[in-house]
Amino acid sequence: MSASWILVLCLGVCLLLLTEPAGSEGAVPIAITCFTRGLDIRKEKADVLCPGGCSLEEFSVFGNIVYASVSSICGAAIHRGVISKSGGPVRIYSLPGRENYSSVVANGIQSQTLSRWSASFTVTKGKSGSQEATGQAASTARPATGKRLKKTPEKKTGNKDCKADIAFLIDGSFNIGQRRFNLQKNFVGKVALMLGIGTEGPHVGLVQASEHPKIEFYLKNFTSAKDVLFAIKEVGFRGGNSNTGKALKHTAQKFFTTDAGVRKGIPKVVVVFIDGWPSDDIEEAGIVAREFGVNVFIVSVAKPIPEELGMVQDVAFIDKAVCRSNGFFSYHMPNWFGTTKYVKPLVQKLCSHEQMMCSKTCYNSVNIAFLIDGSSSVGDSNFRLMLEFVSNIAKTFEISDIGAKIAAVQFTYDQHMEFGFTDYTTKENVLAVIRNIRYMSGGTATGDAISFTVRNVFGPVRDSPNKNFLVIVTDGQSYDDVRGPAAAAHDAGITIFSVGVAWAPLDDLKDMASKPKESHAFFTREFTGLEPIVSDVIRGICRDFLESQQ
Repeated sequence: MSASWILVLCLGVCLLLLTEPAGSEGAVPIAITCFTRGLDIRKEKADVLCPGGCSLEEFSVFGNIVYASVSSICGAAIHRGVISKSGGPVRIYSLPGRENYSSVVANGIQSQTLSRWSASFTVTKGKSGSQEATGQAASTARPATGKRLKKTPEKKTGNKDCKADIAFLIDGSFNIGQRRFNLQKNFVGKVALMLGIGTEGPHVGLVQASEHPKIEFYLKNFTSAKDVLFAIKEVGFRGGNSNTGKALKHTAQKFFTTDAGVRKGIPKVVVVFIDGWPSDDIEEAGIVAREFGVNVFIVSVAKPIPEELGMVQDVAFIDKAVCRSNGFFSYHMPNWFGTTKYVKPLVQKLCSHEQMMCSKTCYNSVNIAFLIDGSSSVGDSNFRLMLEFVSNIAKTFEISDIGAKIAAVQFTYDQHMEFGFTDYTTKENVLAVIRNIRYMSGGTATGDAISFTVRNVFGPVRDSPNKNFLVIVTDGQSYDDVRGPAAAAHDAGITIFSVGVAWAPLDDLKDMASKPKESHAFFTREFTGLEPIVSDVIRGICRDFLESQQ
C-alpha cells in the first residue's frame, strides 16, 4: 500500500471521528465473538466489544490497515494494535472493496494476501461501555428480556471421509467468455458446497488460467463452504489465451506448498476446467504435476467439433495431462447449462482416495537398487531363490518413468551392472530382466560393490525427488571392509537394508545396515527363509519413506 493511500485513509478516519454525532458517546458496544467478521456487521460504523482469550492462530485476517470484510474483526484489531489479546472495545468502519490485500506480520498475527474482495473495513480504538465482552454472536438488536443470545456454532470439521487438498483450475480465457465464465463459477461453487469443506475435511483453493495464471486463493485461506462460495463469487474474469498447460504447471509447483496450507499425507488434486481446448502444450504440465504427486482431473466442456480440430495442438491432450488415462480422471459435460446433475458424480470421484494413483507414496516415490551376491558359495539354484526374493520386492512398487525405479548389480570380486534406474520403466520389463540375470560365480568383495553401486547406480539420479534405498543380499563374509563404503552410502542419503543368508556374519550385516540396525538387518539360515523377509523389507522401506516426509 502506498504512503499516499495510507495518509488519505487516516485523514478519512479522522474526519469520521470528528463528525461523529455527540449522541453516540454513550452507545453500548455490541458484544461479538473471536470469529465475527466484518461482513457480519451491516453498518457503516459500529462499536463492538471483543472478548479476551482468543487464540491468535485461529484468526483469519486478510490485509493490513484496510482489511477484507471476510476477516475477523477482533483479529484485525489485534493485528492493527487497537487492542491486545485481553480484548476490549473496537470501532469498525466499513470501506469499499479493493484488490491486492497485503500480507503483514503484526502483534503475533500473520495476515494473509487476497487478490480481491467486494468490501473492506478498518478499525480504531473503540469507546468503553458498561457491557462486558461475552463472546456471544454479534447482533444489531438487543435481545428480548430473559432471552439468551444464541451461541456461536463451533467451526465445522467438514466431511472427514473426503480429506483432500483440491485446487480448482478454472478457464478464464476469451475462449470461454464472460457469460460462460460465470456459469463455470456457479458449477465450481456447487461442487465445493457438496464436498463438505471443513477443518478436518477437504480444503480447496482456486487458480484462474488465462494469458498468465493467477492464484485467486489458497487452501489455507478458507475452511468453510460459506467463505469459499463468497471467494468464488468475487473472482473476476481475466481474458486472454487459454494457456492451461502453463497454469497447470504453475499450480503443481507453486500452489501445493506447506506455507500455502497443504497438509501432510492428504491427496493433492487439481481439477482442470477446459472449455474447448488449451492454447499451449499441456502434456509436459501433466508430467510435472505427476512428479509433484498431484492427481490431475480434467473436466472438459464443449469439445472441439471436426472443423476446429485443425486448431488443436494435440487432440489427445486430455489423456496426456490426467493422472492416468483410464477414464477415471477425465469428465465431460456437453455445455455449461443444466450442470447440476454433474455435480455429485464429480464429487464422488474427488472423494475416492483409493483411486488417487498419483499421490506421492512409498510405492511410487522411491529408487531401490539391489546388490546381489553372485559368489561361488551361493550356487545356481540358491541364486534363483535370491532373484525371486528381489522380484517379490520389486513387483510391489509402482514402477514407471515418473514413479518408483529399480536397479540391480551382481557382485563377486568384480561388479556387473545388470541394469540401472533409467534402463527399464515398466514393471513387466524390470521383472523379466531380473528373471534372466545370469549367475556369475566367484569371490565376495561386498565393500567394493557398495562403492561401485553408490557411484554408478545412485550417482546419475542424485537429483531425483525419489528417496534412495539399497538392498544387499549376501551369503558370506566379505573379503574387504564394508564399514567405510556403507558409511559413505549413508552420508549420500541412501538407506541400506542388509539381508544375510547361511554364513553371512551378523557383524557385517549390522555394519552395512542403516540405523536402527535391528530394523534394517535381517538373517536367515536357509535360502528358502528369504520369502518371509520380503514383507519386512517392504514395510521398512515404507516406514522410512513416511518418516522422511515428516
